Amino acid sequence: MIKNEREYRITKAQAGKFEHALAELSRSGGDPRLHPLLQKAEREAIQSQLEELQEQIAEFEALRSGKRSVLSLDSLEELPQALIKARIAAGLTQRELAEKLGLKEQQIQRYEAMEYSSADLTRLGEVARALEIRVREDVFLQAAQQPSGELLDRLKVLVQQTVAAYRKGA
Repeated sequence: MIKNEREYRITKAQAGKFEHALAELSRSGGDPRLHPLLQKAEREAIQSQLEELQEQIAEFEALRSGKRSVLSLDSLEELPQALIKARIAAGLTQRELAEKLGLKEQQIQRYEAMEYSSADLTRLGEVARALEIRVREDVFLQAAQQPSGELLDRLKVLVQQTVAAYRKGA
């Protein structure tokens, strides 16, 4: 995930290098000393890396342009990445977010580099408020489990009823 303009520029440059490498492989046909399967694997590896970089670039550009207004999370573990994406979508730099929070830019850089693993819940809430985002989380409660003894007793009764029904029919 691209987290700032510097990473964006680096990722764009890397994608350009992969594009150039693919174009060169297509033009030259690859190293004739390599087995065709190795040449194919090399091309596919470069293509795969390029596609991954292009996805990251597209996501960052979409966030930065404001095209995304809702981020769906499946768990609280995804909240840190959502906060980073929300900062990008809000058009804030790490420095600007730090200023809003009364922190140093380096602290935000550390938080984001470690995906807020060192931040407590209070700090996550402060970041969310500074970004003016609203978090709505559904909590799904696990159904109460029946004691295993009771479950086994019910299974025994069902087996006995099935055996009795089978004997009547036989």
